[in-house]
Amino acid sequence: MKIIFWGTPEYSLASLDIFNKSKHEVIAVVSQPDKKRSRGSKLISSPVKRFAEQESIKIFTPEKIRGNIQFINELKLLSCDLFIVIAYGKILPKEILEIPKLGCWNAHASLLPRWRGAAPIQWSLMKGDEFTGVGIMKMNEGLDTGDLLLEEKIKIDDNDNLNTLTGKLSNLSAKLFLNATSLLEDNIKKKINTQLTKQYTLGREVTYARMIEKLDFKVDWGNEAIIISRQIKALYPRANTTFKGKNLKIIKIKVLSSDKIKNENSLFISNYSRPGIILAVIENEGIIISTKTDPIILLEAKLEGKNISSKNQLIQQLKPKVGEYLSD
Repeated sequence: MKIIFWGTPEYSLASLDIFNKSKHEVIAVVSQPDKKRSRGSKLISSPVKRFAEQESIKIFTPEKIRGNIQFINELKLLSCDLFIVIAYGKILPKEILEIPKLGCWNAHASLLPRWRGAAPIQWSLMKGDEFTGVGIMKMNEGLDTGDLLLEEKIKIDDNDNLNTLTGKLSNLSAKLFLNATSLLEDNIKKKINTQLTKQYTLGREVTYARMIEKLDFKVDWGNEAIIISRQIKALYPRANTTFKGKNLKIIKIKVLSSDKIKNENSLFISNYSRPGIILAVIENEGIIISTKTDPIILLEAKLEGKNISSKNQLIQQLKPKVGEYLSD
Protein backbone atom coordinates (compact mmCIF):
# COMPACT_ATOMS: atom_id res chain seq x y z
CA MET A 1 0.00 0.00 0.00
CA LYS A 2 1.04 3.60 -0.59
CA ILE A 3 1.21 5.47 2.71
CA ILE A 4 1.60 9.10 3.75
CA PHE A 5 2.96 9.28 7.28
CA TRP A 6 2.03 12.17 9.60
CA GLY A 7 4.17 12.65 12.70
CA THR A 8 6.54 15.03 14.47
CA PRO A 9 8.35 13.91 17.69
CA GLU A 10 10.72 11.05 18.43
CA TYR A 11 7.72 9.03 19.64
CA SER A 12 6.62 8.65 15.99
CA LEU A 13 9.92 7.23 14.75
CA ALA A 14 9.42 3.57 15.69
CA SER A 15 6.30 3.45 13.51
CA LEU A 16 7.86 5.38 10.63
CA ASP A 17 10.91 3.11 10.70
CA ILE A 18 8.87 -0.09 10.71
CA PHE A 19 6.74 1.07 7.78
CA ASN A 20 9.75 2.30 5.85
CA LYS A 21 11.26 -1.21 6.15
CA SER A 22 8.01 -3.01 5.39
CA LYS A 23 6.50 -4.12 2.07
CA HIS A 24 4.45 -0.89 2.08
CA GLU A 25 5.67 2.29 0.41
CA VAL A 26 5.97 5.48 2.44
CA ILE A 27 5.57 7.98 -0.39
CA ALA A 28 5.64 11.13 1.76
CA VAL A 29 5.94 12.43 5.30
CA VAL A 30 4.05 15.36 6.83
CA SER A 31 5.61 16.97 9.91
CA GLN A 32 5.49 20.23 11.85
CA PRO A 33 7.62 23.13 10.55
CA ASP A 34 11.13 23.70 11.89
CA LYS A 35 11.15 25.53 15.24
CA LYS A 36 13.57 27.48 17.40
CA ARG A 37 14.32 25.80 20.71
CA SER A 38 15.30 29.05 22.41
CA ARG A 39 15.54 32.74 21.60
CA GLY A 40 18.12 33.45 18.93
CA SER A 41 18.92 29.80 18.23
CA LYS A 42 18.80 28.28 14.78
CA LEU A 43 15.79 26.42 13.46
CA ILE A 44 15.59 22.75 14.45
CA SER A 45 13.85 20.12 12.31
CA SER A 46 11.55 17.57 13.90
CA PRO A 47 12.86 14.01 14.44
CA VAL A 48 10.40 12.76 11.79
CA LYS A 49 11.61 15.29 9.23
CA ARG A 50 15.26 14.39 9.91
CA PHE A 51 14.45 10.69 9.43
CA ALA A 52 12.67 11.41 6.14
CA GLU A 53 15.63 13.45 4.89
CA GLN A 54 18.03 10.59 5.68
CA GLU A 55 15.79 8.13 3.84
CA SER A 56 15.09 10.47 0.89
CA ILE A 57 11.33 10.49 1.52
CA LYS A 58 9.28 13.42 0.19
CA ILE A 59 8.57 15.88 3.03
CA PHE A 60 5.78 18.38 3.70
CA THR A 61 6.01 20.85 6.60
CA PRO A 62 3.03 23.19 6.10
CA GLU A 63 2.54 26.10 8.51
CA LYS A 64 -1.20 25.42 8.35
CA ILE A 65 -3.24 22.57 6.95
CA ARG A 66 -6.83 23.77 7.28
CA GLY A 67 -7.86 25.61 4.11
CA ASN A 68 -4.38 25.15 2.57
CA ILE A 69 -5.59 24.43 -0.95
CA GLN A 70 -2.14 24.03 -2.51
CA PHE A 71 -1.08 21.50 0.13
CA ILE A 72 -4.39 19.60 -0.10
CA ASN A 73 -4.11 19.38 -3.90
CA GLU A 74 -0.54 18.05 -3.62
CA LEU A 75 -1.75 15.32 -1.26
CA LYS A 76 -4.51 14.36 -3.68
CA LEU A 77 -2.08 14.12 -6.59
CA LEU A 78 -0.03 11.52 -4.68
CA SER A 79 -3.03 9.17 -4.82
CA CYS A 80 -2.19 7.25 -1.64
CA ASP A 81 -4.10 4.42 0.00
CA LEU A 82 -3.67 5.35 3.65
CA PHE A 83 -2.77 8.18 5.99
CA ILE A 84 -1.00 7.03 9.16
CA VAL A 85 -0.98 9.65 11.92
CA ILE A 86 1.11 9.39 15.10
CA ALA A 87 1.64 12.50 17.26
CA TYR A 88 1.50 14.91 14.33
CA GLY A 89 0.37 17.79 16.54
CA LYS A 90 -2.77 19.12 14.83
CA ILE A 91 -6.32 17.90 14.25
CA LEU A 92 -6.85 16.99 10.59
CA PRO A 93 -9.86 18.70 8.94
CA LYS A 94 -12.52 16.89 6.92
CA GLU A 95 -11.06 17.87 3.54
CA ILE A 96 -7.84 16.02 4.46
CA LEU A 97 -9.49 13.06 6.20
CA GLU A 98 -11.39 12.28 2.98
CA ILE A 99 -8.32 12.11 0.71
CA PRO A 100 -6.90 8.56 1.17
CA LYS A 101 -8.81 5.60 -0.26
CA LEU A 102 -8.74 3.63 3.01
CA GLY A 103 -9.04 6.58 5.37
CA CYS A 104 -6.88 8.22 8.03
CA TRP A 105 -5.78 6.11 10.99
CA ASN A 106 -4.21 7.21 14.24
CA ALA A 107 -2.30 5.40 17.00
CA HIS A 108 -3.29 6.99 20.32
CA ALA A 109 -1.30 6.24 23.49
CA SER A 110 -4.12 5.57 25.94
CA LEU A 111 -7.10 3.31 26.56
CA LEU A 112 -9.70 5.47 24.86
CA PRO A 113 -11.88 7.31 25.66
CA ARG A 114 -9.64 7.87 28.71
CA TRP A 115 -7.05 10.55 28.06
CA ARG A 116 -8.13 11.94 24.73
CA GLY A 117 -5.89 14.82 23.74
CA ALA A 118 -2.33 16.05 23.66
CA ALA A 119 -0.55 14.46 26.64
CA PRO A 120 -2.04 11.03 27.40
CA ILE A 121 1.17 9.43 28.67
CA GLN A 122 1.88 12.23 31.13
CA TRP A 123 -1.65 12.24 32.54
CA SER A 124 -1.86 8.45 32.89
CA LEU A 125 1.24 8.66 35.09
CA MET A 126 0.14 11.82 36.88
CA LYS A 127 -3.16 10.27 37.93
CA GLY A 128 -1.66 6.94 38.96
CA ASP A 129 -3.38 4.76 36.34
CA GLU A 130 -2.64 1.06 36.72
CA PHE A 131 -2.91 0.36 32.99
CA THR A 132 -2.53 2.18 29.71
CA GLY A 133 -2.17 1.05 26.11
CA VAL A 134 -2.46 1.95 22.44
CA GLY A 135 -5.53 2.11 20.25
CA ILE A 136 -5.56 2.19 16.43
CA MET A 137 -8.43 4.50 15.61
CA LYS A 138 -10.15 5.60 12.39
CA MET A 139 -9.93 9.36 12.51
CA ASN A 140 -12.86 11.73 12.33
CA GLU A 141 -13.17 15.47 12.94
CA GLY A 142 -13.39 15.09 16.73
CA LEU A 143 -10.59 15.00 19.30
CA ASP A 144 -9.65 11.30 19.45
CA THR A 145 -13.30 10.24 19.12
CA GLY A 146 -12.96 7.74 16.24
CA ASP A 147 -13.87 4.05 16.26
CA LEU A 148 -11.17 1.54 17.20
CA LEU A 149 -9.78 -1.14 14.92
CA LEU A 150 -7.22 -2.60 17.36
CA GLU A 151 -6.20 -2.00 20.97
CA GLU A 152 -3.61 -3.46 23.32
CA LYS A 153 -3.40 -2.85 27.06
CA ILE A 154 -0.20 -2.81 29.16
CA LYS A 155 0.49 -2.44 32.87
CA ILE A 156 2.25 0.67 34.11
CA ASP A 157 5.14 -0.52 36.28
CA ASP A 158 5.93 1.16 39.60
CA ASN A 159 9.30 2.30 38.27
CA ASP A 160 7.96 3.65 34.96
CA ASN A 161 8.45 7.32 34.18
CA LEU A 162 7.67 9.42 31.10
CA ASN A 163 10.81 8.22 29.34
CA THR A 164 10.36 4.48 29.89
CA LEU A 165 6.59 4.43 29.30
CA THR A 166 6.91 6.53 26.15
CA GLY A 167 9.40 4.02 24.77
CA LYS A 168 7.10 1.08 25.50
CA LEU A 169 4.08 2.75 23.91
CA SER A 170 6.05 3.96 20.88
CA ASN A 171 7.14 0.39 20.11
CA LEU A 172 3.64 -0.93 20.77
CA SER A 173 2.17 1.67 18.38
CA ALA A 174 4.51 0.49 15.62
CA LYS A 175 3.60 -3.16 16.13
CA LEU A 176 -0.14 -2.54 16.29
CA PHE A 177 -0.15 -0.24 13.28
CA LEU A 178 1.58 -2.84 11.12
CA ASN A 179 -1.04 -5.38 12.20
CA ALA A 180 -3.78 -2.86 11.44
CA THR A 181 -2.57 -2.31 7.87
CA SER A 182 -2.56 -6.09 7.33
CA LEU A 183 -6.20 -6.18 8.44
CA LEU A 184 -7.11 -3.36 6.08
CA GLU A 185 -5.33 -5.15 3.23
CA ASP A 186 -7.25 -8.34 3.98
CA ASN A 187 -10.47 -6.37 3.86
CA ILE A 188 -9.69 -5.37 0.28
CA LYS A 189 -8.47 -8.77 -0.90
CA LYS A 190 -11.24 -10.80 0.75
CA LYS A 191 -13.90 -8.13 0.30
CA ILE A 192 -14.78 -8.13 3.99
CA ASN A 193 -15.31 -5.31 6.43
CA THR A 194 -13.59 -5.67 9.81
CA GLN A 195 -15.91 -4.49 12.57
CA LEU A 196 -14.78 -1.35 14.39
CA THR A 197 -15.45 -0.73 18.09
CA LYS A 198 -17.22 2.44 19.13
CA GLN A 199 -15.56 4.02 22.17
CA TYR A 200 -18.78 4.44 24.17
CA THR A 201 -19.33 0.67 24.15
CA LEU A 202 -16.14 0.12 26.20
CA GLY A 203 -17.70 1.52 29.39
CA ARG A 204 -14.73 3.69 30.26
CA GLU A 205 -14.67 7.19 31.69
CA VAL A 206 -14.12 10.00 29.18
CA THR A 207 -11.18 12.15 30.30
CA TYR A 208 -9.02 14.72 28.53
CA ALA A 209 -5.23 14.99 28.59
CA ARG A 210 -4.65 18.71 28.23
CA MET A 211 -1.27 20.02 27.15
CA ILE A 212 1.34 20.26 29.90
CA GLU A 213 1.91 23.86 30.99
CA LYS A 214 4.87 25.57 32.63
CA LEU A 215 3.25 25.61 36.08
CA ASP A 216 2.71 21.84 35.97
CA PHE A 217 6.46 21.31 36.35
CA LYS A 218 6.66 23.10 39.71
CA VAL A 219 6.72 20.69 42.66
CA ASP A 220 4.29 21.74 45.40
CA TRP A 221 5.66 20.26 48.61
CA GLY A 222 2.26 20.88 50.19
CA ASN A 223 0.84 18.02 48.13
CA GLU A 224 0.68 14.42 49.30
CA ALA A 225 3.88 12.45 48.79
CA ILE A 226 2.25 10.06 46.30
CA ILE A 227 1.06 12.98 44.14
CA ILE A 228 4.56 14.47 44.12
CA SER A 229 6.02 11.08 43.19
CA ARG A 230 3.59 10.72 40.28
CA GLN A 231 4.34 14.25 39.08
CA ILE A 232 8.08 13.61 39.00
CA LYS A 233 7.61 10.39 37.03
CA ALA A 234 5.06 11.92 34.64
CA LEU A 235 7.16 14.99 33.82
CA TYR A 236 10.59 13.31 33.88
CA PRO A 237 13.13 14.87 33.85
CA ARG A 238 11.65 18.39 34.16
CA ALA A 239 9.74 18.58 37.46
CA ASN A 240 11.49 21.24 39.53
CA THR A 241 11.71 23.21 42.74
CA THR A 242 13.87 26.09 44.01
CA PHE A 243 16.66 25.74 46.55
CA LYS A 244 18.74 28.69 47.75
CA GLY A 245 17.46 30.75 44.82
CA LYS A 246 18.49 28.23 42.15
CA ASN A 247 16.40 25.93 40.00
CA LEU A 248 16.60 22.29 41.04
CA LYS A 249 15.22 19.62 38.71
CA ILE A 250 13.91 16.63 40.65
CA ILE A 251 14.89 13.50 38.74
CA LYS A 252 14.16 10.69 41.20
CA ILE A 253 12.64 10.37 44.67
CA LYS A 254 11.34 7.64 46.96
CA VAL A 255 8.38 7.97 49.31
CA LEU A 256 9.25 6.98 52.89
CA SER A 257 7.17 5.84 55.83
CA SER A 258 6.96 8.61 58.44
CA ASP A 259 6.80 6.18 61.36
CA LYS A 260 9.73 4.12 60.16
CA ILE A 261 11.89 7.17 59.57
CA LYS A 262 11.13 8.73 62.95
CA ASN A 263 11.96 5.48 64.72
CA GLU A 264 15.15 4.68 62.83
CA ASN A 265 16.79 8.03 62.11
CA SER A 266 17.95 10.20 64.97
CA LEU A 267 18.83 13.03 62.57
CA PHE A 268 15.16 13.84 62.06
CA ILE A 269 13.96 17.10 63.55
CA SER A 270 10.94 16.63 65.78
CA ASN A 271 8.56 19.09 64.13
CA TYR A 272 8.19 18.64 60.39
CA SER A 273 4.57 19.63 59.88
CA ARG A 274 5.59 22.32 57.39
CA PRO A 275 6.01 20.83 53.89
CA GLY A 276 9.26 21.37 51.99
CA ILE A 277 11.54 21.23 55.02
CA ILE A 278 14.82 19.30 54.90
CA LEU A 279 14.44 16.72 57.67
CA ALA A 280 17.72 14.85 57.34
CA VAL A 281 20.83 14.52 55.21
CA ILE A 282 21.92 10.90 54.99
CA GLU A 283 25.40 10.07 53.70
CA ASN A 284 25.46 7.66 50.73
CA GLU A 285 21.66 7.97 50.42
CA GLY A 286 20.16 11.40 49.90
CA ILE A 287 18.15 14.26 51.35
CA ILE A 288 14.88 13.72 53.21
CA ILE A 289 12.16 16.34 52.66
CA SER A 290 8.75 16.76 54.29
CA THR A 291 5.46 16.82 52.36
CA LYS A 292 1.81 17.05 53.37
CA THR A 293 1.93 13.32 54.21
CA ASP A 294 4.95 11.01 54.23
CA PRO A 295 8.43 12.41 53.72
CA ILE A 296 10.38 11.67 50.55
CA ILE A 297 14.07 11.05 50.00
CA LEU A 298 15.63 12.99 47.14
CA LEU A 299 17.78 10.45 45.31
CA GLU A 300 18.73 12.23 42.10
CA ALA A 301 18.52 15.85 40.95
CA LYS A 302 20.05 18.46 38.68
CA LEU A 303 21.04 21.80 40.16
CA GLU A 304 21.03 24.79 37.81
CA GLY A 305 24.37 24.90 35.98
CA LYS A 306 25.41 21.43 37.14
CA ASN A 307 25.11 17.87 35.84
CA ILE A 308 22.65 15.33 37.21
CA SER A 309 23.96 14.02 40.52
CA SER A 310 22.97 11.64 43.30
CA LYS A 311 23.93 10.51 46.79
CA ASN A 312 27.07 12.20 48.19
CA GLN A 313 27.74 14.22 45.04
CA LEU A 314 24.26 15.72 45.28
CA ILE A 315 24.76 16.48 48.97
CA GLN A 316 28.10 18.17 48.21
CA GLN A 317 26.52 20.30 45.46
CA LEU A 318 23.52 21.44 47.51
CA LYS A 319 25.20 21.67 50.94
CA PRO A 320 21.78 21.20 52.59
CA LYS A 321 21.12 21.74 56.27
CA VAL A 322 18.35 20.28 58.39
CA GLY A 323 15.55 22.83 58.68
CA GLU A 324 16.22 24.57 55.35
CA TYR A 325 13.26 25.04 53.02
CA LEU A 326 12.64 24.15 49.35
CA SER A 327 10.11 26.36 47.58
CA ASP A 328 7.78 25.72 44.63
